[in-house]
Amino acid sequence: MSFDIKELYQEMILDHNRHPRNCRVIDPCTHHAEGYNPLCGDQIEVYATIEDGTITDVSFQGDGCAISTASSSMMTEAIKGKTVEEADQLFNLFHDAVMLDGEDSEGLGKLRVLTGVREYPSRVKCATLAWHALHSAIHEKDEVAKTE
Repeated sequence: MSFDIKELYQEMILDHNRHPRNCRVIDPCTHHAEGYNPLCGDQIEVYATIEDGTITDVSFQGDGCAISTASSSMMTEAIKGKTVEEADQLFNLFHDAVMLDGEDSEGLGKLRVLTGVREYPSRVKCATLAWHALHSAIHEKDEVAKTE
C-alpha cells in the first residue's frame, strides 16, 4: 500500500469512527441480526428495511474498535438503496478483497480503503463483522454472526 493510500486509509477510518453514519436503531425494521467478534470483543447489531427486494434503509449500533465502527458506517452508506442481490455481490467482493491479496477490489469504491486491513490480519475480522451481520440479517439467519 502506498503512502498516500495509507494516509487516506487512516483519515477515512478515523472520520467514520468519530462520526459514524447510520448509527441508530431502525424501529420498526424488517431485518435484524447481531454480530460478535470474539477476538477483540466487538459487538454489533445491524438493522435493515427491505421493500420489494431493495434495502431502503440500513443502520447499525454496537460497541467496537475503530476499524469495526468505521467499516460498519461505510457499509451502511454503500448498501443503502441496493437490492439484496447487489448487497450479496458487494459482500462477496469486499470479503474477498480484505481476505485475499487485494484481487479485484476495483468495484468497491470508497470501501477500497478498508482493504488495508490485510496488512494487519487480526483486524480483518474487525472489518468484516458488520458485513457478516448484514448477510445474516438479509438472509434471516437465526444466529449471531461471528467472524470465526
